[in-house]
Parts: sequence; structure tokens; C-alpha cells
Amino acid sequence: MKRLLVVSMLLCIAFTFQQCSKKEDSITNTTVAYAAIKAAFGTNIDLENLKNYEGQIIPAYITKDNTTTNPINNAKATIGRVLFYDKKLSIDNTIACASCHQQQFAFGDTSLASNGVSSGKTGRHSMRLVNARFSREAKFFWDERAATLEAQTTKPIQDHAEMGYSGIDGRPDISVLLTKLTSTAYYNELFQFVYGNTEITEAKMQECLSQFIRSIQSFDSKFDIGRAQVGNNNQNFPNYTAQENTGKNLFIAAPVFDGSGTRTAGGLGCNGCHNAPEFDIDPNSRNNGIVGVLNATGLDLTNTRAPSLRDLAGPNGEPNGPMMHTGILKTLQQAIGHYGAIVIAPGNTNLDPRLRPNGNPQNLNLNAQEVNSVIAFLKTLTGTSIYTDTKWADPFL
Repeated sequence: MKRLLVVSMLLCIAFTFQQCSKKEDSITNTTVAYAAIKAAFGTNIDLENLKNYEGQIIPAYITKDNTTTNPINNAKATIGRVLFYDKKLSIDNTIACASCHQQQFAFGDTSLASNGVSSGKTGRHSMRLVNARFSREAKFFWDERAATLEAQTTKPIQDHAEMGYSGIDGRPDISVLLTKLTSTAYYNELFQFVYGNTEITEAKMQECLSQFIRSIQSFDSKFDIGRAQVGNNNQNFPNYTAQENTGKNLFIAAPVFDGSGTRTAGGLGCNGCHNAPEFDIDPNSRNNGIVGVLNATGLDLTNTRAPSLRDLAGPNGEPNGPMMHTGILKTLQQAIGHYGAIVIAPGNTNLDPRLRPNGNPQNLNLNAQEVNSVIAFLKTLTGTSIYTDTKWADPFL
């Protein structure tokens, strides 16, 4: 009996030791397997404890979503984050997506035209990416030339001036980039972890980049705090000042025009194109009367998309960079003033009909109090976490 007990105890000890050894081997293998990730990112990327991209809280009153067939996954969005900040995606290793879309400016740029490779410049002002997911409009770029966000993500990489993999004038094409990334150790580990193999394709890059971009959301603003306390956008928000509620009402309410296109009553009608609570652009919008070409002469009538108005201003109350595709408007007062008195440029055949009531250029007949109220309201659309949350920050730092 004693002999059986001793044997049983020895077997138990041996089994426990074996299990502990397996656990230690597992930890060692994990460390070895992700050595390149550890070397490149330290604790910024932890594949055993991924950042939360897929399970973020979205308010019930937010109903628009252009995700379609590519829902956010923590692991793929993690690859997207690395790709977004990696300067290896440009031909000379100097420009990343984040160079033109900076977290501190709601993923926009304060420069009129963003820098590209070999002293190149973007052809239009870089659009803020905040809440790009929450829109009825599924097309991207100012001129909507990308049918989806997925298609958009690799076009700047293949732009001759921006990131350079154009395949023209002696420049390499994107196939060379794919080879370059495949020879990078941390991408081998990332793609093996997520896809089960180290193959990198443009489609995989698009899938991951678009998931990361769609994860960039801002729903912790003063507007959201107020909206959660009322039944609809039209009610006065209890956390707003009288001026902010006035500005909100002016923003939402439709104007009443006389035969000449001059407003005689009602609000400003901003909501007709930038619908609350997402403040996204109406996909049926046409241009807004600004038809110039950035740093050049001529007409650009194709611009019918706009970013969400959320985080139009930063935490300091100043705009997160110049506005419109030409960056021609620098202040919120100038932006409201533009819509206050529309000027139809000769040759502009694509002006939105909402800006020419009764066939005449819109004149909102604004006073200073109305302008200041709308500015106060627009500032309530600014969140907090988008500027500081490390899941959207540069993993290389």
C-alpha cells in the first residue's frame, strides 16, 4: 500500500513538472517567435494582449456604417496600425500614412499640402480621418475616386508624389513594396500570427489598413454627453450653454428663403449636408462653391466629399488644420462666412442645388450673434480620447 502511494506521488510530481516545463517552453517559444516584433515595438505591440479595436462602444444613436464586408478585427487592425505608421511604405522610407494624417490633429494635417517623397506634395489638402466609418458615403478622397475605404488605402502608396510606388518615370510599383515588406522580419511575424502565413498582398494591406482607420472613432465629446440625455437632436441639451443650444438649433433647422435666395427665417440648414449625429456628408452632395485648385490656377469641380465635422476643431478650440480641399479657409468664422454668402464661380456647373435656393446664390443673412453661436456649437463636437489613446498612436515610438 505504501509502495503504491509513493509511486502515485512520484507520478503526480512528474506530471506537474512536465506541465510546468511545457508552459515555460510555450512562453519561451512565444518570445522567440515574436522576437522581431519585440525588437521593433517593445511593449507597444503585444500579440498576447491586443488593443481593443473591435469592441469599442458606439452610441445607440449612431446608425451609419460603411464597413460592409470587412468588419474590424483586433489582430488585423494591429497590422493596420503598423502599416499606417511605417515609413517603409514609401520609396525612400521618409513618408508614412501618418505623415499626412496625424493623431494630434484628428488624423488630419495642418499643412496646406502635405509632404511627399522627393519634395513632392499632395494635390489636395489631407482630409481628417476621424469617424471615417460612420457615414452613408462609402466613397473616399475629395473627388470620391475610390469606391471603398479599402481601395483608398493603397492609392497614396502608388501616388507618384506622395509615397512614390507609382511604376512610372523609373519608379518601382507596389509589387516591389510587397517584396520589401516580406523581407522585413516583424511583418513576417505579424502576418504569420494573423493569416497563418507570411504572404503579403495588396488586398491584405487594404484589409488591415481600412480596419485600423475605421477603428478611429470619437464619441466622447460634449455633444455626445448631451445627446445621451435627450430623445433626439432637436431637444435642448442639458449640458449645453444657451449659446451652444442656439448654435445647434441654427445648424439643424432649415432656412426659409425669399425669391432672391436671401434667408428670411429659420436656421442655416447645415444639417442638410452634414447630418447629425454623425455629421457626415450627404453622398448626394455636389460641390460647395469652392472650386479652386490647390497651389495652381483652374477649376476643380469634382470635389463632393467631405470629412465628418466631428473634431473639426481640436481641444484648444482651433481648427485641426485648414478647411476644404484647397485649405483656403483657416478659421471657423471664415467657413461659416463662406456658406453665409455663396459666390458662384464662372464655369461651376456642379454647385449643390441646396446652395442656390430659387436659382440664386445662397445668402443666409447672418448676424454676429448667429455666427458665434454656430462656432460655439461646432466646438462641442470635439472629443478627447482620439488625441491620446495609445491604440491609435505610433507603435514605433
